[in-house]
Order: sequence, then C-alpha cells, then structure tokens
Amino acid sequence: MKRALVCLPLAAALVPGASAGGPRKALGLTATPARVVLRGSGTAAVRIRNPGEQAVVVDAASAGFALDLRGRPRIVKQHGPRSAAGWLTLRPGRFTLPPHGAVTVVVTAKVPTHAEPGDHDALVLLGARPVTRARVSIQLRLGVVVLVRAPGAVVRRLRLGRLRAARRGGVRALELVVINSGNVTERLRRVRATVSRPVARAARISAGARELRPHSRGLLEFRLRPAVHGAVAVRVRVPAEPGRRVLRRTYRLRL
Repeated sequence: MKRALVCLPLAAALVPGASAGGPRKALGLTATPARVVLRGSGTAAVRIRNPGEQAVVVDAASAGFALDLRGRPRIVKQHGPRSAAGWLTLRPGRFTLPPHGAVTVVVTAKVPTHAEPGDHDALVLLGARPVTRARVSIQLRLGVVVLVRAPGAVVRRLRLGRLRAARRGGVRALELVVINSGNVTERLRRVRATVSRPVARAARISAGARELRPHSRGLLEFRLRPAVHGAVAVRVRVPAEPGRRVLRRTYRLRL
C-alpha cells in the first residue's frame, strides 16, 4: 500500500486522505491510506475516521472514474476497459462512526483470468451523512484510489506531443501534450522546460505533478513570465522513473 501523492476533488467534497468537514469539523471524514496499490488479486485495509463532532452513517461502494486532459477527475457510471471497479469487494459496506471513531474497511480485488495486463483503477467511494436528520441535507463524499496491476508484460510507452502557447484567465502559459500508450500509470513529476531566446538569458519553468493513466493523454502547463516574447527554443525534460528513461524534446515557436 502507498500513500496518495495527488488529490481527487469530486462532487461536493472528494479529497483522498483529507478532511471533508467544515471549519469547526462539525462533520468530517478521513481515509488512510488514500491510495492503495495491489499487484494482482489481494486485499488491503483502509482506516476510516470521523474527526467531527457528529456521528455519521457511511456507505462504501466501488466506482469508476475518469480524468480530463488537465487531470481533473469525475465519477463515471460505466466501467471502461481499464476499470477495476467490478473487481472490488468492500467489507463492511455500511457502518456508523461515532464522533472521533474509526473503522477498518477491507478492500478485496479479484482479477479476472483474462484481464488485460497492466494497471486498472477504481475508487472506493465513501458517502457520509449525519445520523440525526436535519432540515438541510448534508452529505460528504471521499474517494480512495485503488490501483490493481493485472499479471502480464508491463509496457512503458510515454512520449511528448505538441507544445503550444495559450492564455488562460489572463495568464500566459505553454501547454504540452503527453501521450501514454503503455499499460501502466505514469507519474509525471519535476517536469521542467527551459525557454531560450537569442539575446536573453534562458528561463527555467516547471509543470505541476500529475499521473497519466494507461492509453490516455494529458496536458502539462508551464506558466510563462510576462517578459517572454518572440522566437524561442523550448527544451522539455521529463525525469526518469523506475522502468522509464528520461524523455527530452526541443520545440521552436513564437510567443
């Protein structure tokens, strides 16, 4: 099991491993770890806690999820070919947590015999509501990411696509397309771009960390400094990860 490196804000409040309560923690829910990794069929334990001041009823269910180009997640009802939602069993599926109470949810994955090799993922979706009914309905949702690696050959195939200048909300940036044609989730961390101009000092800029699911593509954003204009050369470097070499590519464009 590993702890999560990223958050998944879904719907009202879906933040793995973080409190979803109000400022006074009148109603809250946490999960540890926030990301579970299973190699093949197996089980893992997730500790659910109620840091709030009210007792809550919690429903646990598996769900599929998808990421858009910028890495923003959303829950999906239909399970795609890389979803592990149908492989999971959760025990208990419903429970009550008193204030500051805790319970362990056992997550069991059973990989089908003919599953495609590589990474398949799902969410353990936890919905909490107060035990006592209120005039205003309040419900918290929190998601734990579960990644199941089906047996078979691991394929690492990550490449850098086009780079373009863009403007979002008055902020200038470079947007880089990254394509993951392999069958495992790729972590993109400490990705840097060096912007060079003929008569100016080179500037180094960085993109935020994210993950890229198998057979998908995403965008990395590098924010530009206001003074950067004209013809530039942009050298992008993606650091190596275990089993993956360093990626480099140089682009030329006009800003």
